[in-house]
Amino acid sequence: MTTTTASPTLDWTATATAVGATLSAGVAERDRTGEFTTEAYDLLRSSGLSAALVPVEFGGGGVSHREMGEILRVLGRHDPSTAVAFAMHTHLVAAQVWRHKHGIDASAVFGKVVAGAFLVSTGASDWVDSNGHAVKVDGGYRVTARKAPASGCEAGTIAVSSIRWEDSPEGPRVLHFAVPLSADGVRIEKSWDTLGLRASGSHTVVFDDVFVPDAAVSLNRPATGWPPVLNVVIGAAMPLVMAAYLGIADRAVETVTELLAGRTDAHTVGSAGEMMNAYTTAVDVIEAMFTASDNLNFDNTDAGAARILSRKTVSADKLIETVRLAIETIGGAGYSRGLPLEMWYRDIHGCLFHPLPRAKQLRFTGHVLLGHSPLG
Repeated sequence: MTTTTASPTLDWTATATAVGATLSAGVAERDRTGEFTTEAYDLLRSSGLSAALVPVEFGGGGVSHREMGEILRVLGRHDPSTAVAFAMHTHLVAAQVWRHKHGIDASAVFGKVVAGAFLVSTGASDWVDSNGHAVKVDGGYRVTARKAPASGCEAGTIAVSSIRWEDSPEGPRVLHFAVPLSADGVRIEKSWDTLGLRASGSHTVVFDDVFVPDAAVSLNRPATGWPPVLNVVIGAAMPLVMAAYLGIADRAVETVTELLAGRTDAHTVGSAGEMMNAYTTAVDVIEAMFTASDNLNFDNTDAGAARILSRKTVSADKLIETVRLAIETIGGAGYSRGLPLEMWYRDIHGCLFHPLPRAKQLRFTGHVLLGHSPLG
């Protein structure tokens, strides 16, 4: 692992553009084969982008939450699979920045990230209930589980996960922990074979009787009921994740503009206008997500998380609609694999599956609005 200290004076957008341009030449082939590129993570590390969100006083780049979103948006324009996988690392860093801003020590994680660590999230499969099985032993726990998807795990160094501890003296609990992907008993199964984002390396991480020391457990909570820590994760993560997808929509709109400039036929003009309505809505709603997150100074509230999740659903719908309408506006050529629009259309559907999918989000937001716990 190479240590890279990010510079607060870098032009981060230009850096992201340069990294994206380097990766873009291989995107179509990686989409065809489904192969993850470790080169991407080497570039993200050596360029300082992987530590850009870490505060300057801890050796990072000190970029704002919104600036990190712009970095992901730029990367999404060039290499959607890498951008979305990288968003999984950055959202974990963002949650630690929230902790730091609220007086909680996050220096250990910051130090690892500045030293070159990549964080791998298993949160999509864990969520509230988590899965797997933990057994208490001297000095820690032995844990067994399968966690999927875990984007970027082939290049990751630390898995950030959780596990059920059914036999706790206090009743069923969930343990949140971090463990090196190089630890004994951790392995990766190449299970990711999907419609889109094929090169994101979102495989299955298997914990087979892995020892997790007590010191690696950051939270021990009841297995039932809404955990407030997830309000923090939602506010930190969802703007960044959706920014990566917004980069795909940017390219789709640009492609329409470039290919159809000067067209005057009524159906093309009307379709282009409808595309822009969807795109403008997506841009504005994602911008509102960053505004609400207040550069990671937001309060930990159910209501705040509910609003972010509502915006996530709305922006996901409009991002997908944007790319669909880009294809329709261009016509038959947009349906051809000769243009990248069909790939982008497959890729952008990935935004539906980040927490929370529509049906679960509607229940979450409805419960909060009517004065209940998010889980009812």
